[in-house]
Amino acid sequence: MDLFEITITLLIVGAMLAALARRLGAPYPAFLALAGAALGLLPGTPILTLSPELVLTLFVAPTLLDAAYDASPRDLRDNWRPIVGSSVVAVALTVAAVAGAARWLQPDMPWAVAIVLGAIVAPTEASAATAVLRFLRPPHRVLVILEGESLFNDATALLIYRVGLALAVGTWMGWADVPWLVVSLVGGIALGLTLGKVFPWLVSPIEDGPTAVIVQFVSTFALWILATRLGVSPILTLLFFAMTVARRTPKRMNAHLRLQTNTVWEVAIFVLNVLAFILAGLQLRPILANLGGVDWRGHAAFGAAILIVCIVVRMAWVVSIAAALRGLNRALRSRLRRPLYVPSLGGSLIISWCGMRGVVTLATALALPEDPAGAFPFRDLILFAAFAVVLGTLVLQGLTLRPLMSSLRLQGDDVIAHEAAHARTRAAEAALAALEGKVDSGAMALRAEYERRRSSDPSPAAQLEAEHEHRIVAVRAERQTILALRRSGEIGDDAFHIVEQELDWVEMYVDQRARGAQQ
Repeated sequence: MDLFEITITLLIVGAMLAALARRLGAPYPAFLALAGAALGLLPGTPILTLSPELVLTLFVAPTLLDAAYDASPRDLRDNWRPIVGSSVVAVALTVAAVAGAARWLQPDMPWAVAIVLGAIVAPTEASAATAVLRFLRPPHRVLVILEGESLFNDATALLIYRVGLALAVGTWMGWADVPWLVVSLVGGIALGLTLGKVFPWLVSPIEDGPTAVIVQFVSTFALWILATRLGVSPILTLLFFAMTVARRTPKRMNAHLRLQTNTVWEVAIFVLNVLAFILAGLQLRPILANLGGVDWRGHAAFGAAILIVCIVVRMAWVVSIAAALRGLNRALRSRLRRPLYVPSLGGSLIISWCGMRGVVTLATALALPEDPAGAFPFRDLILFAAFAVVLGTLVLQGLTLRPLMSSLRLQGDDVIAHEAAHARTRAAEAALAALEGKVDSGAMALRAEYERRRSSDPSPAAQLEAEHEHRIVAVRAERQTILALRRSGEIGDDAFHIVEQELDWVEMYVDQRARGAQQ
């Protein structure tokens, strides 16, 4: 079976498992990783080895840029304390706890190697959690904290990883390397901000959808490679590039092109996630093969211990910091202009349980130096532990997240729905002002439509649901009519597809409004 056939097979299996996961309300990455591990253990399954550089560039770069593009700088600023706490302090605590546990279980393991292991398993993967939580509608700030944490914790973990790796292989030069670390962080931010301001101006003349998509994807990979070659943080570069572009692109891109590119990106990110998590599971077989005749019980116990440490440290951090913030709010009640945001107990439990690990953990483990002479000690044990943490958190936490969320009965705060309703009202007022003085029949009809939008209930879920049902009935009748006209030969296929596309836009518009009102 060649690479093309393997890829097609993996995509088919992944699509079926993702559909099953959605039906069951479970995160599809958990199903995909399990399926990959099961496939990898089947006799005759080809062994697929992953290049760490390829994994980070191909899988991490586009998904990171896509998440950062959709991130809200306002929400990140409003919740910077819990985001920084989770993406910096919690990562550092996890590294320290894992390193200590590894040293206790393997006294011969050097501290630098133990720190590398801690940095490998510290960063969390939010895509598995948000895939479930978005359908369960938790408080908006819970999602903001989880997504913000996932954007920045990779940079923290990779920085510690690089320092630990330099210490382990003897290339760390002490304080002389500190300026390099500062340049890596500051340089990544500066490069991302600079190119984020230039990029929209360079691509604004492009009005062809396929060309725009190709340019966007190539630019993503090129930016990651450029940052890596320059020695700056590629993660911070892409983060600040994406958030800068997101603020500047809407004015320079027409609606048709935006819809085309958004659709392609949605499909591409799904395909990359499917391949990434299945390939992650497939790594079990080569990892087990490398272990050879070692002590299986010892390795299994070590992997399970590291998994437990990762889960416990995160839960202890989230719950304790929430309790500390509540106490701080009470103590400084008279001095604070507004209280610090503190998740409820249920919200804290959800955040603490969303600690799934993913592709970054596996890629950094695979990136460890491989030398027949054993230049990097305990490499196979670290690979096994990293895989145990990835698979264990995806399965244990991922498959129990929905039952936990249901048992806690957290109520959504409808922040997005209220803000969307406010935006619709203000947009309708602007449209009415633009139509002022126009008295033809088209303008009159449009004014009536915009007056209805402006005067609608700020929470128009019921009204939009009824409108959605009536419009869908009407659109279905229109579809049946044009299908009959094509069958009878009254119209040709070209005319049919034009009208069909118009009906698709109408149905998509109404469906999107109904979904927005329900969020």
